[in-house]
Amino acid sequence: MIVWILFISAILVFLALDLGVFNKTPHIINTKEASKWTAIWVTISFLFSGVVYWLYANNYVANPDALKPTVASMKFITGYLIELSLSVDNIFVIAIIFSSFRIPQKYQHRVLFWGILGAIVFRGLMIFFGVMLINKFTWTTYLFGLFLIYTAIKMLFAKDDDKFEPKKSLIYKTLRKVIPVSAHIDGEHFFVKKRHLTAATPLFVALIIIEVMDVLFAVDSVPAILAITSDPFLVFSSNIFAILGLRSMYFFLANMLERFSYLEYSLIAILSFVGLKMLFHDFIEVPEWASLGFIALSLAIGIVVSLRLSEETTSVSKKNT
Repeated sequence: MIVWILFISAILVFLALDLGVFNKTPHIINTKEASKWTAIWVTISFLFSGVVYWLYANNYVANPDALKPTVASMKFITGYLIELSLSVDNIFVIAIIFSSFRIPQKYQHRVLFWGILGAIVFRGLMIFFGVMLINKFTWTTYLFGLFLIYTAIKMLFAKDDDKFEPKKSLIYKTLRKVIPVSAHIDGEHFFVKKRHLTAATPLFVALIIIEVMDVLFAVDSVPAILAITSDPFLVFSSNIFAILGLRSMYFFLANMLERFSYLEYSLIAILSFVGLKMLFHDFIEVPEWASLGFIALSLAIGIVVSLRLSEETTSVSKKNT
């Protein structure tokens, strides 16, 4: 329990420093700053796998599955990579939401900051109930597996015109019925006084839609990591590190999302793999190094293919002009 308290306290302290010190003044986060923070978070996440090894080697945290320290460490990295890769779809949706409500770049970090606080709470609840279901009803593993395969097939055959439109979504329409919504942005404020009424600004509307969409994405990502491990600490910590790195990764990728269009196929391969792993876990035991290797290789292939084909397309368009 002490480890959980220390871990959550450390996360809250960093978030407080993030908003109160590092980003006290709203500003546009350029690619250089975003790449620096992305590198920092990825490095911290991989270093934390060493902390995981130390915790499990010394029995400082509950170990319901009796995992060896090395296995626990690999499961953390595997879970982190899964969550990070599935965050790419989230980044596409966030970009659409910000564009739809015309949120200035210098205020986007503030929206994502509060979005992360909500995501930590909702992910924690979903992980708690997900782990409880798997431990109490083992057959739910097969349901999660089928759901992940269904999601992979749905992504494979998704059409380009199925693009998410925030202003036509049920979330936006419902929000407008609950609270007055202003069309004007008032600095970094989420609410504004309007003729003796308190109205929500586009920043608050964007925050709520991002929050709800994160919950919907978690419906995919939480079962995916539960295919790797049902250890609560590993599932929660890998999720949190992926969420914390999401903001910097968004600003790093926001201006070049089109260059990573083929990464979608990597996500389909990963979801299919973990779905099949859940379905056949009673018959086939996949070594942890094999799971980690497959996920890392899928991501690497998706990134390399996307960048190469993007460069070829750019060079062809330049020749034509």
